[in-house]
Amino acid sequence: MGWPLAFGAAAILFVLISGANDGATLIGLGLRFPHSPGWTVAALLAVVLFAGPYVLGMTVARTFTERLAGLGTAGGAVAFLSGVLIAVVVVAVLSGRGLPTSLTLAVIGGISGAGLGAGLPVSWSALGTVLAIGAGAPLVGLVLGYLLGAMSRRVPSHRRMPRLLLGAHLLAYAAQCVAYAVNDGQKMIAVVSVAYGVDRDGLGGVGRVSVPPAWMAALVLIFLAGALTSLTRVGERLGRGLVLTRPLHIVSAETAATGAVLGSSALGSPVSMTQSITAGVVGVATSEGARRVRWQGVLNVGMAWLLTLPSSMALGCLAGLALRLL
Repeated sequence: MGWPLAFGAAAILFVLISGANDGATLIGLGLRFPHSPGWTVAALLAVVLFAGPYVLGMTVARTFTERLAGLGTAGGAVAFLSGVLIAVVVVAVLSGRGLPTSLTLAVIGGISGAGLGAGLPVSWSALGTVLAIGAGAPLVGLVLGYLLGAMSRRVPSHRRMPRLLLGAHLLAYAAQCVAYAVNDGQKMIAVVSVAYGVDRDGLGGVGRVSVPPAWMAALVLIFLAGALTSLTRVGERLGRGLVLTRPLHIVSAETAATGAVLGSSALGSPVSMTQSITAGVVGVATSEGARRVRWQGVLNVGMAWLLTLPSSMALGCLAGLALRLL
């Protein structure tokens, strides 16, 4: 009975933290658009997060459970749990010190490191591919944001422009929610799936990704609860602290981030939605001149890679070694 409770508690904690980071960023950017209907923004994210994986698949979730390390053997579930908990600790410590971080990077590093320390086979080629795509996604978002920002300046004014822009924003935001549901959000699905497997089959290796609708509904509700706890802080940081944007800028940034993340999803590689959004916003602002950008946001993306990935992998490896000695 102890292990299912431990995995269940870890899953709840992880989904709450994901909501506080990812969910607040997504909703915060959506609400930055003038006259955005708040309940529509939150409800749209909830519906897509619930239905998206069932409709479009859970390929990225399987990357966390199958591609990084050989977690299907005995001890795989415990190694996975150790990697996830290490990721949470690393993000909490770095965030507490005001240092930029990425939960997605921390999970990738934590799981890979724990698998390595526990003596499980680690797929270095798959890990290298995931990291390369993860690093490339913000660059793609930056370029797309710049191009879309430059194109938006040529859009002619029209008396119905505010209504047209609101419609375009809701479409772009919906697409962005889909991108999150089939990519970055699937790290939560991986964690919940492992917890469900332990509750159903007992402790052992990590099985195939499977999340019943009731568990998915609970995931969405916990995610939204986490988002509401930090919506003001994260939304203000993205909407005001990074760069001041106009309505067309917001639509362009949303579209750029969506393109980068969906492209990564097609390759089955998890990428940070927050970093892609940041890159899209910076790209749009750069199209109006470098002075429009607060470059600290760009530095934060690079610092997250330098700090989060190595520390989570190293600590995950130590945790895996401790498991072998027990």
